[in-house]
Amino acid sequence: MVVDDEETLREGLCAYLEQEGYAVDTACSAENALEYDIACYDLLLLDIMMDKMSGTELAAKLKENPSTADIPIIFLTAKDQDDDMVAGLQLGADDYIVKPFSIKNVIARIEAVLRRTSGNKKQNGIVCDRPTLTCTIDGKAVKLPRKEFEILALFLENPGRIFTREEVMHKVWPEDVVVFDRTVDVHITKLRNKIAPYGKHIISRSGYGYGWQN
Repeated sequence: MVVDDEETLREGLCAYLEQEGYAVDTACSAENALEYDIACYDLLLLDIMMDKMSGTELAAKLKENPSTADIPIIFLTAKDQDDDMVAGLQLGADDYIVKPFSIKNVIARIEAVLRRTSGNKKQNGIVCDRPTLTCTIDGKAVKLPRKEFEILALFLENPGRIFTREEVMHKVWPEDVVVFDRTVDVHITKLRNKIAPYGKHIISRSGYGYGWQN
């Protein structure tokens, strides 16, 4: 979710992030953000200076609530807001980006925070541990073939992002192996069945690809 009272910036960020495959909602104020089920989001991009409730006040409120306390927060801050930025980091924010910023910087920061916070953490009862190549669902071990494991781990490590079939093939299969789009579809179908009842969290975007949605 992007929370910012500047419409142009807010909508611009939304458009760029959606182009990168992320599912994005926006809010024009902290009060507007609280109208959403914030607990379902994987990351907040949060402006510090907003009318009425500030970004740091919203962050403090979220950190007090057990259901939202662990949601990563990246603050968007102007150069003259150092004190507010420090206060936000002391609240437990994960990073901050100084305005004006480049979209490449924003994407890099988002990817870094999601890697740190989503790597092996529990996602809807599912944990994929890459070092041991093990997968557990609600605490029970599930045997997955290597490619299905790698697809699931890729999705869990990047919640909310939609990967094209080509991206999945490039990341999961060696470059010297010929893989067809249908191969990815078959692996996804098998994977959904094996991780039931959580298979519904592997979502598809017609004409694009697949991803994980909490």
